[in-house]
Amino acid sequence: MDFEFLLPTKIVMKKGIRFETGAQLKALSMEHVLVITDSGIKNAGLLTDIYASLAESGVTFEEFSDVKPNPRDADCDLIAAQTKGRKIDGILAIGGGSVIDTAKAVSILHTNGGSVNDYEGAFTVKVDPTPIVCIPTTAGTGSEVTFFSVITDMKRKYKMSILDYKIGPKLALLDVDLTASLPASIASSTGMDALTHSIEAYTARVANPISDALALHAIKLISENLLEAVHGTANEQAREQMLVGSLIAGAAFGNADIGSVHCISEAIGGLYDTPHGVANAIFLPYVFKQNIDADVKRHAEVGYALGVDRALSHEDAAKAAVEILFTFSEKVNIPKFRNVRGVNPEDFALLAQNSKKNISDFNNAKAMTEQDYLRIFEEAYGTE
Repeated sequence: MDFEFLLPTKIVMKKGIRFETGAQLKALSMEHVLVITDSGIKNAGLLTDIYASLAESGVTFEEFSDVKPNPRDADCDLIAAQTKGRKIDGILAIGGGSVIDTAKAVSILHTNGGSVNDYEGAFTVKVDPTPIVCIPTTAGTGSEVTFFSVITDMKRKYKMSILDYKIGPKLALLDVDLTASLPASIASSTGMDALTHSIEAYTARVANPISDALALHAIKLISENLLEAVHGTANEQAREQMLVGSLIAGAAFGNADIGSVHCISEAIGGLYDTPHGVANAIFLPYVFKQNIDADVKRHAEVGYALGVDRALSHEDAAKAAVEILFTFSEKVNIPKFRNVRGVNPEDFALLAQNSKKNISDFNNAKAMTEQDYLRIFEEAYGTE
C-alpha cells in the first residue's frame, strides 16, 4: 500500500493559550503581522486578550476585520492590494473557516501576486506564501490544519478550490474559551461540517491508514459531543471535544480529501451564499445513502463509530447510519433544503453541473454523474 501523510502545522491546545499569542508569534520571528478576522469576532470582544498579548510581546499588527461567510475573491484581492509592499512577517487568522481560507488566499497573493482566481486548482502556487498562524473560534472546518482554501468567484457564482501544501498553516492555537459565546446556530452548522469532513475522509477513494484512524476517532468524538456542545454551551468539556474532533477531522480529510457532499455544498454556497456547514448537513445523509453500495463495510464502520449496535450486519449498520445523520440534522435545527433562502428547482441542473466540476468529485466513494447529482437535489427538495 502506497500513501503519503503530511501535517506541517504545530498544534497547541490549551485553555487560555490566547494570552500567549504574542510569545508564540515571536518564537516564529513574527514582529509585524496582518490580522484577518470578521466583524462578529471583533464585536464579541474575542480579540481583546489576543491583542493585549501581542502588545506585551512587542508584536505590531494591522487588521482586516470584514471577512464575510463564503469568502469572496474580491475581498482577498482587496486585502492583498491594501497591504502590498508592507513588511508583514506573518498572517494571524482569528475566526472560523471563512477567515482562515481568506488568510490562505491572501498569503499566496502577498508573495506571488496576481488575483486569487489565478490559483484555482491543485498545486498552482510557485513561491512560498506568507506564513499563517490560526486561532480557530469555531469547532467545524479544521481549516487550521488543511491545505485547502475555498473562495467564491463572484462573477461565476462558483466556489473555487485552491489545493497546495504550501498554504498549510505553521501554527494552530486552540483555546476552548473562544467557543464559549458561539451562537447555537453556528455551533450546529460548524459541528455538522466537522462530522461531514470526518465521514467523507473515511469513505474517500484515497483514504489511507492514518487518515482512517483519525477519521473514525473524529466521528466518535463529534457524534458523542455535538448535541451537548450546541444545546449546552456551558459544557466546556463537550466544546473542547468538538474542537479536538474538528481538528482531527481536518487532519484526516486534508490527507484523504472529501467527496460529493462538499461538491454539492460548494455549488449551493456559490449560487445562494448558503452557510457551508448548513449545506453539508442537509446533503450528508443523501450522499451517504447513495454511496453505501460502493463499499458497504466502510460505510458500516461509520455507522459503528456513530454508535450503531455492532451486532448489526454491515448493510443494516450502514442503513442505520443514514437515519442517525438525518436525526442529527433535525436535533440541531438544520433547515430542509426547500426552506433554504433562494433555492429554486430551475437551478438544479446548473447546481448538478457545478457539483460535477468540483475538484473533489473524483474522490467520492462512488462515481457520480450530473444525473446522480440532479436526482439528489430533487430528492432533498422533495423532503418535507
